[in-house]
Amino acid sequence: MDPVSQLASAGTFRALKEPLAFLRALELLFAIFAFATCGGYSGGLRLSVDCVNKTESNLSIDIAFAYPFRLHQVTFEVPTCEGKERQKLALTGDSSSSAEFFVTVAVFAFLYSLAATVVYIFFQNKYRENNRGPLIDFIVTVVFSFLWLVGSSAWAKGLSDVKVATDPKEVLLLMSACKQPSNKCMAVHSPVMSSLNTSVVFGFLNFILWAGNIWFVFKETGWHSSGQRYLSDPMEKHSGSYSHGGYNQDSYGSSGGYDQQASMGPSSDEFGQQSSAPASFTNQI
Repeated sequence: MDPVSQLASAGTFRALKEPLAFLRALELLFAIFAFATCGGYSGGLRLSVDCVNKTESNLSIDIAFAYPFRLHQVTFEVPTCEGKERQKLALTGDSSSSAEFFVTVAVFAFLYSLAATVVYIFFQNKYRENNRGPLIDFIVTVVFSFLWLVGSSAWAKGLSDVKVATDPKEVLLLMSACKQPSNKCMAVHSPVMSSLNTSVVFGFLNFILWAGNIWFVFKETGWHSSGQRYLSDPMEKHSGSYSHGGYNQDSYGSSGGYDQQASMGPSSDEFGQQSSAPASFTNQI
């Protein structure tokens, strides 16, 4: 039997059934999707400029761009429809900072999720030996939740700028030949942004996963257990004081309660002495 089968048969992977490890595994997969759909993107658009003089026309102007979206460095040449002269242009905008930050967060989140999942599965006892492991895990989870929120929001704004800068209508406005009504300028095809839209969705899904996992990691820390003890101690003291300070049936009956014999009347001996007095009085008569 191979080692993986032995571990599985021994129940080592039971940790994945717990919310803590299960969410970490989901975070690992979603982080892969996030940086793959963004960091691996390459796209382009195609334009055509049909001049009055057909020999000066260019019906296939390809403009390619890719991650990290430094669009101001993407240059291309277009005809001016004024002889053989050509105009060199560049796209506008630079979304590299937000894109690179997003991918960096995704890569480090993947690495940490992978390491944490391995610890949960194979070193769970050592993880729970003291409070250091869960405490570090809790702090890192909170930090990555914040980074996912910031990174996804920044990249969503950056993607919006990329869409505007690569819109064929906006690019055609940069060409001097397209400002002349006699020339025909049109877009052959627009860039496909579906994978970039997916990366933003995965970014916010990662934020939801990491933020939701904060509670499960917090339950492993000593802060949660100390809070439980703090809440249970007053309740125990309250119940203990009630049992000691409340009414005790035994003490009430023996010492604190009313003496039935004393309260109900004289004792049997006294009653006998009082009843003998009328009898003696009858004998004397």
